[in-house]
Amino acid sequence: MTQSDEQYMDSLFAEDEVLERVMEGTRKAEMPEISIAPGYGRLLTILVKTSRAQRILEIGALGGYSGICLARGLDDEGKLVSLELKPEFAEVAKQHVTEAGHGHQVTYRIGDAMESLKQLEAEGQRFDFFFIDADKGNYLNYLEYALRLANPGALIVGDNTLLRGRTTDPTRSGPAVQAVREFNERIAQDPRLMSTMLPAYDGLAIAMVK
Repeated sequence: MTQSDEQYMDSLFAEDEVLERVMEGTRKAEMPEISIAPGYGRLLTILVKTSRAQRILEIGALGGYSGICLARGLDDEGKLVSLELKPEFAEVAKQHVTEAGHGHQVTYRIGDAMESLKQLEAEGQRFDFFFIDADKGNYLNYLEYALRLANPGALIVGDNTLLRGRTTDPTRSGPAVQAVREFNERIAQDPRLMSTMLPAYDGLAIAMVK
């Protein structure tokens, strides 16, 4: 059976037992199985470590898979703030992140992400790294808040920029599709950013704040 490019590349790496347990825990909790792809999870760790980010903002915790990948790139003093709409999801994520040894580095803010972002701005908080992986209809709003909360040189990463083919399908024009297309265009064209987009898995946008 022919493997996809992504399947071939993933097969080269040893199984990550910690993240496999996260996936199993997510399934047992009957949560959506929409965590970031393993290859991009590894990329998050590399990006955090090479950028020497000290403060990360994650929008969308789900079961903690991406949170662990992000936290793995932090040094001992680094912190991750994770925004999650559903308290039951945040509880699962917190358990998984704690079991992975990063519980002391991660805090969760539960509720509507737009409200949490307003609070973070009011508190004067700033971040070195942003990972956006939540409701697609607000992607452009999340990007604008990331720019407002960013330290110079911060990285902004957005997952699912292809929406399983819907983004590039001219017959699709639902609200989420339109929002992600606008997000992608802004990432590519905003003069405040240096950026690129990766087409593997379900698409990943990476931008640096100038």
